[in-house]
Amino acid sequence: CDVDSDSSSIPSALKGGLYLGKRSVFRKMEKKKYNITVGNETKEFEEGTTYQAVAKEFCGSFSHPAVLAVEGENRLQELRKTVEKDCELKFITTADAIGHETYKRSLCFLLVKAVHDVAGHDKIDRVRIHFSVDKGYYCTVDGDIKITEQFLADVAKRMRWLSDEKIPIKKKTIHTDDAIELFHRHGMYDKEKLFEYRRVSKVNIYSINEFEDYYYGYMVPDTGYLKYFKLYLYDEGFVIQMPERKNPKEVPPFEPQNKLFHVLKESTRWGDMQGIETVGDLNDKITGGDLSEIVLVQEALQEKKIADIAAEIARRPEVKFVLIAGPSSSGKTTFSHRLSVQLRVNGLTPHPIAVDNYFVEREENPKDENGNFDFECLEAVDVDLFNRQLSDLLEGKEVTIPTFNFVTGHKEYGNQRKKLGANDVLVIEGIHCLNPELTRQLDDRNKFKIYISALTQLNIDEHNRIPTTDGRLLRRIVRDARTRGSSAKDTIRMWPSVRMGEEKNIFPYQEEADVMFNSALIYELAVLKPYVEARLFGIGRDEPEYTEAKRLLKFLDYFVGIGSENVPTNSLLREFIGGGCFRI
Repeated sequence: CDVDSDSSSIPSALKGGLYLGKRSVFRKMEKKKYNITVGNETKEFEEGTTYQAVAKEFCGSFSHPAVLAVEGENRLQELRKTVEKDCELKFITTADAIGHETYKRSLCFLLVKAVHDVAGHDKIDRVRIHFSVDKGYYCTVDGDIKITEQFLADVAKRMRWLSDEKIPIKKKTIHTDDAIELFHRHGMYDKEKLFEYRRVSKVNIYSINEFEDYYYGYMVPDTGYLKYFKLYLYDEGFVIQMPERKNPKEVPPFEPQNKLFHVLKESTRWGDMQGIETVGDLNDKITGGDLSEIVLVQEALQEKKIADIAAEIARRPEVKFVLIAGPSSSGKTTFSHRLSVQLRVNGLTPHPIAVDNYFVEREENPKDENGNFDFECLEAVDVDLFNRQLSDLLEGKEVTIPTFNFVTGHKEYGNQRKKLGANDVLVIEGIHCLNPELTRQLDDRNKFKIYISALTQLNIDEHNRIPTTDGRLLRRIVRDARTRGSSAKDTIRMWPSVRMGEEKNIFPYQEEADVMFNSALIYELAVLKPYVEARLFGIGRDEPEYTEAKRLLKFLDYFVGIGSENVPTNSLLREFIGGGCFRI
C-alpha cells in the first residue's frame, strides 16, 4: 500500500502508525522487545511486561515465591516494575532476608486492612503493631471494640478472603504536603507528624482497594502472596504469627516468651507515659527543647533498673556467680561495670571474669561447615575447666584464672589468682552464660542469670516497627569504626553471620534468665544518626552492601539528628560513640 508522502497531514496523535489510503486505517506499531536474563537463561519480553510476569516465566528457577527483583548490580525493584530495556534480573524470594521482611511487612498491611473491614472504620481509633513476640508481632486495637477469639477468627477469615481474591497492592507517589493532608484526613496523626520532619519531596502510598497507608519498605504485588499466618489472642491484644525465613510456607506454633514480652511491654508503656510512642513524637520533643530532660529521665530509669537488679542479688547471699549474656552490641560491657558499681553500693565485692579466657586450645577448636574455626559454639569453651574452677572457688579454694592468648591460640596462667570471700561475687560475661550446659556442675542457687538486649521501644509509626536488630547494627557500625577501624561495609557484610550465631547460641536461652534488662535508650537513634550516616554514604552502588546501606539511610532520615554532648559519661551509649568513664 502507498503511504501519503505529506506526513504533515497526519494528525500528531497518530504519527508512528501506518496511513492506508483514503480510508485512514492506522496500524499501531508493535511494542519493542527486550532480553531479560535470569541466571544462565535469557528470554524475550515485550516492553511494559511486569517483573511479576517475568518471574512467573522463570518460576522453575526458585523454590519459593519471588517477591522482589534486583535489576543489574544492586537496584532493588518491586515486581510491579515493567520491562524497559535489556537487563539481568535476580529474583528475591520469601526465603531471602529482604524477601522475608517484605512478606511480613505486606502481611501487616493486610492485617490492618482486615481489622478495619471487620470492626468498621468508625469504631477504630488506631491499630498498633508493637514489637516481635516469638515468630510474630504483638498488636493492639484501640477503639469501641473488644478483642476476642471470635473477633480474631473474623479478621483471619477476612484476611484469607482478601488473599484468595489476589487484589493488587497498588502504589502511588504523591507530594509530601499532600501525604500529610491525606494522613490527617484518614486520622493517621502519627504518620502526619512523621512526615512533617521528612526532607524528601515525595511519598509512596500503598493501597488495597480503597484502603490507603504508608509503609517503610517494599510490598508484594498483590494479596495472593499472603497466605501463611495465624492469629493468637495474647495479653491485652493479639499476636500475628508468621512463617520463619527457613520455612516460608509453614507457620510455627506460637510459643509465648513471657519474660521478654513483659520487658518489651513495660518499655513501651514507659515510652507512652513520656508521650514518645513514635519517631514523630521524639522529633517533637527534640525540636521543642526537651532533649535534656528526655536524656536525664531515660538514663535515670536505666540506673534504677540496674540498682534494682543489684539489690535483688544482694538479697540472695547464696549467689556467687552473676552470669550475663546478650546479643551483639547490647552494651554488656558497660552494663557489667555499672552493675558492679551498684553491687558495691549493696556491700558486695564484684570480680569480673570473661568466658573468652576459657577457650579450648586452638588445635582443639571445632570447625564449621566451611572449614573455619567456629569460635561461637559451646564446644569452643573448655567447659570442664570452667566448671572445675568455679566449683573450687565455691569450696573456698584459691584458683589461677587463665588468660587466653588469641595470637598463639593457647591459655596462659599468670598471677591472676582468685579466692572468694564472704561478700565476693564473680560477674561473668559471655554469649553462652544463659546456656545451662556452660555451668552444668554448679547449683542453680549459686547463679543469677541476666539477659541484656537493646529492645527498641520506639516505632516509626503505629504500623511500622523498628526491629531491635537495626538499632544494634547501627551501634556496631559506630563502635567498629571507632575501636577497630572497620568500615560500615565490613560490619554490614559480617552482620548475617553474627545474627546466625545469636539465633543458635543466645536467643534459645533468653527465657532462662532471672531478669532481663533493656539497654535501648529512647533517644539513641537520634544521637547515632550523625555518626553513622557518612559511613553508610561511603558504600558504593556496585557493592553488595549498598542495598542494606540505602535502607538504613532511608530509615535514619526519619530522625532529627542531635549531638552527644548531653549523653552522660556512664551511659550505655558511650560504649559505642566513645567518651565513656569506663575502660572499654
